[in-house]
Amino acid sequence: MRILKRLLRIALYLTLAGILFVAGAIGVAYWLLAPRLPSVAVLRDYHMQVPLRVLSADGKLIASFGETRRIPVRIADVPARLKNAVLSAEDGDFYSHPGVDWHGIARAGIHVIVSGGDKGPGGSTITQQVARNFFLSPEKLYSRKLTEMFIALRMENELSKDQILELYLNKMFLGHRAYGVAAAASYYYGKTLDQLTVAQCATIASTFQLPSVVNPLNNPKRMIARRDWVLGQMLANRFITQAEHDEAVKEPNDAYPHEQQIEVDAPYLAEMVRQQTLEKLGNDALTEGYVVHTTVPSESQAAANDALRGRLSAYDRRHGYRGPEGHEELPAGAGPEDFDRVLAGYTPVAGMMPAIVTATGAKEATVYVNAKESATLSLESITWARPYVNEGRAGAAPTRVDAVLKRGDVVRLIRSEKDDISEDAKASDMAATTTEAKPESNKGLWRLTQIPAVQAALVSVDPEDGAVRALVGGFSFARSKFNRAVMAARQPGSSFKPYLYSAAFERGFTPASIVNDAPVAFPDPSRPDGVWTPSNDDGKFSGPMRLREALVQSKNLVSVRLLDAIGVRYARDYMTRFGFTPDALPQNLSLALGTASVSPMSMARGYAVFANGGYLVTPYFISRIDDRDGNPVYVANPERACADCQERLLNPTPPGPPNQPSTASIPAKPATSATAGLAATGDAVLPADSHDNTSQAPKLAPHVIDVRNDYLVTSLMQDVVKRGTGSAARALGRDDIAGKTGSTNDHRDAWFVGFNGDVSTAVWVGFDDFSSLGRGEFGAKAALPIWMDYMGAVLKDKPSHAMAMPPGIATVQIDPASGLPSPGGMNEIMKVEDVDRLREQAQQKQQEEQQDHAYDIF
Repeated sequence: MRILKRLLRIALYLTLAGILFVAGAIGVAYWLLAPRLPSVAVLRDYHMQVPLRVLSADGKLIASFGETRRIPVRIADVPARLKNAVLSAEDGDFYSHPGVDWHGIARAGIHVIVSGGDKGPGGSTITQQVARNFFLSPEKLYSRKLTEMFIALRMENELSKDQILELYLNKMFLGHRAYGVAAAASYYYGKTLDQLTVAQCATIASTFQLPSVVNPLNNPKRMIARRDWVLGQMLANRFITQAEHDEAVKEPNDAYPHEQQIEVDAPYLAEMVRQQTLEKLGNDALTEGYVVHTTVPSESQAAANDALRGRLSAYDRRHGYRGPEGHEELPAGAGPEDFDRVLAGYTPVAGMMPAIVTATGAKEATVYVNAKESATLSLESITWARPYVNEGRAGAAPTRVDAVLKRGDVVRLIRSEKDDISEDAKASDMAATTTEAKPESNKGLWRLTQIPAVQAALVSVDPEDGAVRALVGGFSFARSKFNRAVMAARQPGSSFKPYLYSAAFERGFTPASIVNDAPVAFPDPSRPDGVWTPSNDDGKFSGPMRLREALVQSKNLVSVRLLDAIGVRYARDYMTRFGFTPDALPQNLSLALGTASVSPMSMARGYAVFANGGYLVTPYFISRIDDRDGNPVYVANPERACADCQERLLNPTPPGPPNQPSTASIPAKPATSATAGLAATGDAVLPADSHDNTSQAPKLAPHVIDVRNDYLVTSLMQDVVKRGTGSAARALGRDDIAGKTGSTNDHRDAWFVGFNGDVSTAVWVGFDDFSSLGRGEFGAKAALPIWMDYMGAVLKDKPSHAMAMPPGIATVQIDPASGLPSPGGMNEIMKVEDVDRLREQAQQKQQEEQQDHAYDIF
C-alpha cells in the first residue's frame, strides 16, 4: 500500500513537473515569438479580394475581372442554418472556447506520441484556421502550429466571435475559385445565402475541409457522405429537427456550375475599361472590389451587336459558302458520345452553335446540335450556300442538300429569327441576286450559317459630351481581341470629304460654288509614268457642278480640285480641328479621296462636331468608379458642347483649332498609379475627375468651327441621305439624320458615318488583311445597313433633333449653272457675307455680258 501511494505521489509530481515544463516552454516560446507575431488589429478593416465589376449605364453586368470569385457578406446577413452547419462541421464549441481547443490539441499530441511522429489531424479551431489563412503559410510545422495558437489567442482578445466567424465565412477557399460562402452558393447553386436549403448549407459547410477534392462537383459521392455527416452533427447539436434532418438527407445533389451571368455583351468595351481602370487605380483595381459604371446603355449595345453581326452574316451569305469548319469520318454506329467528342473542340460564337451532320440526302440533312436537340435542314434553308469562289464571285445555287453537306461535316447553326433579314432590310442592303427562302413554318428553327471572315466595327458617341453609347470592335472577341473600333487605322474614303468641304466653306466656297468634274492630271514622280490621274468610282464625269451635288454624288474629281484650290497645308491644319493628328493626314492631294489613317472612334468624334454645333468633345466611356462600399472614387467631368450654356453665351470665343487634344489630367493615387495623367486608349480617355470642379462652372469643349459652317456641311450631308449615296437611310423615316458613305480603292474599306443631334455613329467594314470586299461592296451596301439597323433602334420613338438655322445664314435664289444669285432661280443657303459677295460677282458678270452683247451689236 505504501508503495502504491509512493508511486501515485511520484506520478503526481511528474505530472505537475510536466505541466510546469509545458507551461514554461510555452511561455518561453511566446517570449521568443511575440515580437514577430503580426498585429491582428488589421483584421478589423480587412478588405477581401473582390473582382472588378463593369456595369452598363443602366446597371447591368458587362464583365467581372479577377482571379477569385468572392461576394463579401456581413455576419448579420448569413442565415442561422448556414452558420450552424459550418459550426457543426468545423468547430462545434466555437462560441465557448478561448480560441484554442486544448482537448483537440491534447488528442493531436497523443496521436503524435502513439504514432511515432505522424502529425495526423490538427484539431484547429475556426479561430486558428482564420489565423493560418490570413497570416501563415500552409506548411505543417510545429513552430507554425505554435504561432497559429498565439495569433488565435490574440484574435480572441481583440475581436468578437462574430467578427472572427465573418472573416472565416468570407475568406475560406471552397473550390472552383470560389472564396467564401456567398460565392460558393452563387457558383454551385446560383442562389443567394437566404435561398439555400438545409442540405445545401450542409454541402457548403462540408467543402471547408478539402475544397479541391470534396466539393459537390468533383466527387459527388464523397460529398454526399460528408454532407450527411454534417447533417447528423446539426441534429446532435439540436440545430435542426429530426424531420428537417430526414428531409435534407433525401435531397439529391443538384449542384452544377453557375458562371456569373453576363447581362451585356460588350467584351471590347470591357477590356478598354479594364486597361484604363488599371492605369488610374493601379493593380489593386482587380482585387479591391471597385465597380465601374460605363456610359453605355445596355439596349444601345445590344442594338449595335445585333446590327453588326446580322449584317456581316448577310454579307457572308451573299458571297457564298466556304464549306464546313471541320470534318470527321464517323463510323456506321456512331452515337451521341461520338458526336459530343467531335464537337468538344468547338465553342459557340455569337449565337452560332457548332453541330455535326449525321445524315444527308438530296432533300434534307440531319444535324446533331447536342444531346437534347437535333435539326433538320431542308434544301430551301440552304439555297444561299452557293460555293464560294472569291469575294467577287460565287457558284450556282445548290440543287441537292448532299452537294453542300456531307456526313461528318462540322457546321454552324443559328436560330432563324437571329439570322433572318426582313424584306425592307434586304432592299436597303441591296442584297445579292439570290435570296433565301424563309417559309413561316421554319420560324424559330435552326438554320445553316457560317462565321464571317469579314470584320466590322461600330462606335456611337453622344455629341454633347463624347460619352460612348455603343462600341463593337469586331464580330467576336473570343476569336479576335483586336479592337477595330479604336485600334484600326483604315482609310475612310469619301466619308472624309465633309471635313474638306468644311475647310473650303471657311475659305469662301459655298454649297453653290461650281467646280468642274472632269479628268485631271497632276505630276507625281512616285508613279511609273510620273502622272497621277484620279477618277470617280463609276469612271464617269459630269462636268461643272455645284458643290452640293458633288458631295451628294460623291464626286472624287471635284474634291481633288477643291483641295488643290484651298491648299493641302491649309486643309490639313483645318482638319486637326476635328481631333485628327497631323501624322494621320497625308501631305498631298490624295487627302481629298480619304487616304488618311483613322479609326471608327475618331470618325464618330469628328462627325460629332457637326452634330453639336461645332464643338470638339472627347470620347469617354467611364462615368463613375465606386469602391466596394458604393462610395465614388472617380466621377467623370467631361468637356461639354453646351452651346446654350450661360458661360459660353457670356464669353463667346471665335472658332479655331483646339490648343491641345482634350486628354485632361487625372488625379490618381500616388501609391498605385503609374502616371499622373491618363493616356488615351485608342481615341477615348478618362475625363477629369469632377471632384476638382464640383463648385465651378461646367467644362466647355473647344469651339472649333463656325456654327454657320457646321450648318452648311450638315445640310449637304442631309441631302446625301435624302437623294444621294446614303438614300437607303430614308427607310428610317426621319428628317434629322445626315451622313456620308465611304469606299476605298478595290473596295478594301466600306464606311458610313452619320448623326443627328442625339448621337454620332461610325461604321466600318473590311478585312483585317486589307483584302477586297468584292465588286459592288460600297459603303452604301456593306456599311450603311449596319448603321441603319443600329440608328433605327436607338432613335426609335425619339423626336426629331436637327440643328436649327443659325443667325448669319441666308436663303438665296441662285442660277444652278453658275451658282450665282439669280431671281427666280433655285433656292440655296449660304453665309450672309457670301451672298453679298456673290451678288456683286453676279452684277459684274451681268455687266460684262451686257458689254459683250453691245460689242456684238456694234
